[in-house]
Amino acid sequence: MYYFASDIHLGAGDPETARRTERRFVAWLDAAGRDAEAIFLLGDIFDFWFEYRRVVPKGFVRTLGKLAELTDRGVRVVFFTGNHDMWVGDYLARECGVEIHTAPQEVTLAGQRLFLAHGDNMRIEGQPALRLLNTVFRSRTLRRLFAWGVHPDLAMKFGRWWSGKSRKRHNDADRRAAETGCGGGFDASLTEPLIDYARDYARTHAVDHFLFGHMHFARDYREGALHTVHLGCWEKNPSYAVLDDGGRLTLKTLES
Repeated sequence: MYYFASDIHLGAGDPETARRTERRFVAWLDAAGRDAEAIFLLGDIFDFWFEYRRVVPKGFVRTLGKLAELTDRGVRVVFFTGNHDMWVGDYLARECGVEIHTAPQEVTLAGQRLFLAHGDNMRIEGQPALRLLNTVFRSRTLRRLFAWGVHPDLAMKFGRWWSGKSRKRHNDADRRAAETGCGGGFDASLTEPLIDYARDYARTHAVDHFLFGHMHFARDYREGALHTVHLGCWEKNPSYAVLDDGGRLTLKTLES
C-alpha cells in the first residue's frame, strides 16, 4: 500500500488547533505505517520551516519522532517541499530518514505511473509577480544571506506572518465559493490550472495518475484517460489518497 497526503500546515492557527492537527496527523502516520510500503508527503507539511546550519524550528516533536520511527522500521517516507516549507535543508533526511524532493517526480508504484507534485509552480506563466516571488524565495544565494543575517526568532516571526497571509488568501477563496453556492465552499475552478497542466503533460508522457496538493480542496477528477487527484488541506476536512497493490488509486476522507 502507498499513502499520499499534503497541506497539513503543522503549526498553523492557535496552539490548541495546531496541537489537534499534529495529533491527528501523527495518528494517521501511525495507521498508514502498519501496511505502507511508502508514504508520500506532497508539500506544505509545515506551515513554515526555515532551517539554519545548527538551528531548526522548535516544536513538531510528535511528527519528527513518528517519521523517524517509521523509517527506522523500513517504511519509506518521501517528502516533497511546498511553498510553505521550501526551505527544508538536510535535517529531516539526516535525523528522520526521509527522502527530500524539491521538484515534481514521476514514479512507478504497483504497476502504475504517477506524477507527484505539490503544485505551487504550475501554470503561472501569466503571473509575472508570482514568478518573480518564486525566483526570489528559491534563490540559494538569498537563502544563505537570510540565514546569515536574520536571527532565528525574527525568521520565525516573519515566516508565521507570511504563512498567515497565504492561508488568508485560501480562506477568502473558500468563503467566496461558499457565498456563490459552489459545493458548500468548493470552487472546482481553483484546480483547473493543475488539470490543464496535467492535460498538456499527458500528451507527451505516459502517466496513469497525477497527484497534487496546494489548492486546499480535495477532488478526484477524471476526463477520458486523464486522472488527477487533488489532496485537501488538513486544517478543515483532512483527506488523503491510497494506492493499493492492485494499482487502484482512491481519494479518502480522514475519519474523526
